[in-house]
Amino acid sequence: MQPLTVDFICSLDGYGAAEGWPGWWGMESPEYLQWLEDSPEQDHPILMGATTYRLMSQLAASGEPGTDVLADMPKIVFSSTLTEPLAWPNTTLVSTDAVEAVRRMKQEGDTPLRTLGSLSLCRDLLAAGLVDTYRVVIFPVITGATGADRIFDGYPDVRLELTQSRAFEGGLQLLEYTPTVLKGPPGGGPERAFA
Repeated sequence: MQPLTVDFICSLDGYGAAEGWPGWWGMESPEYLQWLEDSPEQDHPILMGATTYRLMSQLAASGEPGTDVLADMPKIVFSSTLTEPLAWPNTTLVSTDAVEAVRRMKQEGDTPLRTLGSLSLCRDLLAAGLVDTYRVVIFPVITGATGADRIFDGYPDVRLELTQSRAFEGGLQLLEYTPTVLKGPPGGGPERAFA
């Protein structure tokens, strides 16, 4: 069975974007961009939903830094609204149920999978128990007033076991976890997890 990595970038307060801010909150350090370019996952298919496909293909077409590496990567977009042919090179459209399609890809495929953005797709894949690694790169900003696309809204409770971490210049933090979806809080009691 092939592993699946969910991959997000976010502000410290859990937003995937913010109104009026540039991509990567203007903090895409050369070290981080080099890490993206050198990633050993270059040949792993990238899974995404239609909203992420539309946004990222537009950013790539406009020359947004760091998006050029995505052109040659295999991409799979799950959508019932997009139609072929898709303009972004190396993109396959899947219009069937995403969870079942990914389950099949993990069982029958020969390459690990990963996601790009796609909040609802990632939430559905995590809830279905299909996610093996959960990777987050946290950018050192709080976008409480302008934040958009709250990443973790609607998620089940999830225990995360840290498997890797790395700091990039400029204060970016990469955190990789093995996720375990919980049926509820440990112990099932009314206790609160903070004082």
